[in-house]
Amino acid sequence: MEELTSNVEGKDAPVKAVDASMEAEDPALEAIRKAAESIVKNVIRDAIYTIRHLQKTEAVPGIKYPVPNITWMKCKDFTVFNGLAQIEDYLKTWELHESWLHWTNYISEEELEYSTRYFYRVRWSIPTCRKPIPRATACVYFVIEISKIRPSTLPVEVFFVVETNKLIHRPGESRFKEKWLKDVIESKIIMMETITF
Repeated sequence: MEELTSNVEGKDAPVKAVDASMEAEDPALEAIRKAAESIVKNVIRDAIYTIRHLQKTEAVPGIKYPVPNITWMKCKDFTVFNGLAQIEDYLKTWELHESWLHWTNYISEEELEYSTRYFYRVRWSIPTCRKPIPRATACVYFVIEISKIRPSTLPVEVFFVVETNKLIHRPGESRFKEKWLKDVIESKIIMMETITF
């Protein structure tokens, strides 16, 4: 039997296989070769199909997926309480695990030259039976802006930021991620563990 050897001149050179005359003599070896070829062809065909299917269904640049939002009130209908109620309605569109609890409150108002801003805080935590008072919370700060120069029939402007982040989000333009809250809570817990009293 001839041993398997490779041509050292090129790295892509084919490996010399078992003598062809021996393959013709051994029908079992020929059957194994045909079965292996069939398996490899099927695997490659299935892999190509899977990749093409994933390319069609996965996120593709340029495709916009719907971002949950609500219909925000008109500027003329705004009150501090209505703002609080609308934020609560908007929070219901977020895809969070049911264990998350929150408390929303009005903080303050700021008069600007062309608008008035109303600030709200939503404090999030995951209390458990073992720890009903959570070790840390994460806050999301909402701002509802009422324009003094735009028509009062237009909707209020709303934006929010997650505690410790500078990125400003607008409802309907960015999808809220539960991971943002988890990251804030984890970083607070890590920081508290480094402090000794």
